[in-house]
Amino acid sequence: MHESKKNLAFIDGSRLITEALVRAGADTFVGYPITPANLLYLYATKRFPTMLAAPDEITTLQWMSGFAVAGHVPVTATSFPGYALMVESIGMAAMMELPMVIILVQRLGPATGTATCGAQGDLNVVFGTMSGGYSIPTFSISNYHDCWELSAKAVHTAIQLRTPVVLLTSKEMVMTLQSFDWSTLPEIKPKQVKLYNGSSPYLPYKADESLIPDFLPVSQNQHQVRITASTHDTKGILQNVLPEAIDNTKRLELKVRKHLDEYTVFDLDEQEGSDRLIITYDISSQASREAVASLRAKGEKVSLLVAKTLLPIPRVYVEIASRYKRVVIVEENLTGQLRQLLFGVAGRNGVSGVNGIAKMISPTEIIEEVLRHE
Repeated sequence: MHESKKNLAFIDGSRLITEALVRAGADTFVGYPITPANLLYLYATKRFPTMLAAPDEITTLQWMSGFAVAGHVPVTATSFPGYALMVESIGMAAMMELPMVIILVQRLGPATGTATCGAQGDLNVVFGTMSGGYSIPTFSISNYHDCWELSAKAVHTAIQLRTPVVLLTSKEMVMTLQSFDWSTLPEIKPKQVKLYNGSSPYLPYKADESLIPDFLPVSQNQHQVRITASTHDTKGILQNVLPEAIDNTKRLELKVRKHLDEYTVFDLDEQEGSDRLIITYDISSQASREAVASLRAKGEKVSLLVAKTLLPIPRVYVEIASRYKRVVIVEENLTGQLRQLLFGVAGRNGVSGVNGIAKMISPTEIIEEVLRHE
């Protein structure tokens, strides 16, 4: 084989994601097959040390919680209809502070969507998952390198913060075969759950300045472990309005935001002298990168921000956008979900979007919008 081709593989994103998850420390997959997440389910049967086929998506999250309290790091993969059934249990897992990863493969909406037609319609669903507006760390894959690196980041973040994490992707990314040079992928090291090793009675929700409690699985016999999804104090005892319990509930949001800089990932390609910025994420990043290359080849100055950490919204995205007179946000949904999360319903002068459903956004559409006000 020619030297330049020996590391090439004809591969889909699902295989890269699955391998990265396991190498990063995830050891259990629980799932219910649903298009377009089917390949993730298939590869999980071959790669994860433990794989269970659940009878439905509600059961999936309940079983994942059971594995998590026993010290495992579970993963599942679904699309919008399945995610909708998981919502209550995701909130339960977040309240119990259980690490897990939910891969959400987006497809066309509204309702259950078209199973084989991709889109970016679920960002607002994830944003509104938690009662009270609490945040779930959410990553978005923009290319095959992200399939590898962000999948590992999702597992590491779930373990570090003791929280569910969402990995947002698309049908096109997980089901399309591409020629890919796997030799460029970095090594992934597994992350271990931080365990309590003291001799005093274990307080399952007692946190230090990191705001993250040490963990003990219910399977060990040295300490009593209480795990609960209701409002509770640091001992895990159900409380209602006592200050300790309320402070403990506030801590769930505070810990996610305190460490946001540690899991904020984005690509920023700034061109000196440009007053125009394209912001994008997920599958639309590919068309946006092509559009930027075409514009620059024509002598047009434009910068590009590919958001990979989507929730909580990193403040740096707004700060970057504030440096530009014109901002074009590219996403495959009709209403501009990321645009509204960044700039609100009222928007901001100079901000516009390239949106669409039922078809992928083309580089030409992006170029036209960038040049529209010239």
